[in-house]
Amino acid sequence: MITRRSAAEIATMRRAGRIVAEVLGLIEEELRPGVSTSHLDRIAEEHIRRAGGTPSFKGYYGYPSSLCISIDREVVHGIPGDRTIADGQVVSIDAGAIIDGYHGDAARTFIVGDAPLEVRELVATTRRALEAGIAAAIPGNRIWDISAAVEDVALPRGYGVVRPYVGHGIGTAMHEDPQVPNYRTKTKGIELAPGICLAIEPMFTLGNADVETLADGWTVVTRDGSVAAHFEDSVAVTDDGPEVLTRL
Repeated sequence: MITRRSAAEIATMRRAGRIVAEVLGLIEEELRPGVSTSHLDRIAEEHIRRAGGTPSFKGYYGYPSSLCISIDREVVHGIPGDRTIADGQVVSIDAGAIIDGYHGDAARTFIVGDAPLEVRELVATTRRALEAGIAAAIPGNRIWDISAAVEDVALPRGYGVVRPYVGHGIGTAMHEDPQVPNYRTKTKGIELAPGICLAIEPMFTLGNADVETLADGWTVVTRDGSVAAHFEDSVAVTDDGPEVLTRL
């Protein structure tokens, strides 16, 4: 079922989204060689709770942490722990917060130190794809228009577009209908209308798009070992165009 959110509901989601944006900013400031992923996770959880929120991810189907921290070939759902960040690594941070029962969800990919040009271009292009998808989230368009906008950024560069993991509706649950693929599908999907809220999240790789899940049951990695990038924002469709809820 697709739920159109009221102005009051979107205002609450905006509050949750602000906390998520703050967390991502704090993590970006802390990212450096030698910092542990568990330290980053603690910073995130402490900020979310101090702000009056609850981490969306912690306990979700048994997930143990407040952040997903995915490094290099890891696409999504990397679990924070004892490992430390190294110079030149690509680090994707996915964060979620709940305020008064409503969710915010966003992700950013950072490069720690320097990295080869092809890696920097992958990260920059994935971010551009997110912006293209957001721009297509307007009344009268369909889900397909968002998917096509994202895919059209990846295809000229030959990047792998991860298919098993896609964007989604968001509101009183972190994952709601509809799904928002990052590639064209056979059907156009629902027509977008004011009040529909979506998490748009392109995931591109430098190699092919095949992925697999590690033995921890969570961490999704590229099968060929290529580097991946992931960006995400929660967006409300409005009469005035898309409103990004997870930015300051």
